[in-house]
Amino acid sequence: HFGPCGGCAVQHLGADAYRRWKTGLLAEALRRAGFADTPIDPLVPAAPATRRRADLALRNGAVGFHERASRRVVDAPGCRVLDPPILTLAQRLRGLARGVACLGPEAEAQVNLLDTGADLVLRGAREPDLAERERLAAFAEAADLARLCWATGAAAPMPVAIRRAPSIAVAGVAVEPPPGAFLQATAAGEAAIGEAVLAALADLPEDALVADLYAGIGTLTFRLARRFRVRAAEGAAEAAAALRRAANAAGLAARIAVETRDLAARPLLPAELRGSDAVVLDPPRDGARAQCAALAQAPVQRIVYVSCNPAALARDARILAAGGWRPMRATPIDQFLWSGHLECVVPFSR
Repeated sequence: HFGPCGGCAVQHLGADAYRRWKTGLLAEALRRAGFADTPIDPLVPAAPATRRRADLALRNGAVGFHERASRRVVDAPGCRVLDPPILTLAQRLRGLARGVACLGPEAEAQVNLLDTGADLVLRGAREPDLAERERLAAFAEAADLARLCWATGAAAPMPVAIRRAPSIAVAGVAVEPPPGAFLQATAAGEAAIGEAVLAALADLPEDALVADLYAGIGTLTFRLARRFRVRAAEGAAEAAAALRRAANAAGLAARIAVETRDLAARPLLPAELRGSDAVVLDPPRDGARAQCAALAQAPVQRIVYVSCNPAALARDARILAAGGWRPMRATPIDQFLWSGHLECVVPFSR
């Protein structure tokens, strides 16, 4: 599928050239921000067949990914990036798409591999009727899904079949994510991000107060809570609720405070961060322009920026630099194998 598929760009590169290219994406971003001398750690590699999350397009029986800059779908039954259970599920979806009319000529499927099984969201143009719902429930049984939900258009997903409680362990804490919740692309990548973030905060005293912004379902929150008190802020109400429930069930309510807050529209201001020792932020792909403008003047000791987009990192690093912040080092983490995307962890001090 390499070439037509819009996912992988560089399967043809040798290992050494690939590592130089990926690390160079981060180095160039830091250079554009004015920090050409920042130490960069060796690339944390990604292994093939470990991606546990996928957004698949269903088009006239094909199940796969869009061509680059196109709406045409490349059927990808032999994808070398996806975890094999996702490939098995995609093969089943090919048959389902041909037999359930509500999926129509165009539909989307989002799958997360959880500890209790696959969590699948199907998104089509119209609501399934009773017969179609029964067919979808039978599909969930045959595919041994943990949960199957349906969403019409841009509406929120609603359950069709819940066969097991959807659950994933985050730093040893069981979390029940909402349908379609954001997960880090690979389990190994998530662990590497957590290790780099904690290493960047190693000089803080235990029980320091750390603000975890764009906290999601607690990917970093629960790791931070092992050593620190955590103030977690997340804009998606369903994710924030899942984080809060998991923290309470794990007996961590005294260490983790959760706030539902759209940080793009209402960033945490410097006055609100008084008493915090550090800020960790893991924004979406478009970065955190408004929040970084506030953080530039924040009265904290450390900022740790987790980025999945070197271009957004470069812009936000320039914003932080206006407040006197400088990157201490940078860790590139390859969660997006053979693609131009790159995860990285960059701690700032001043």
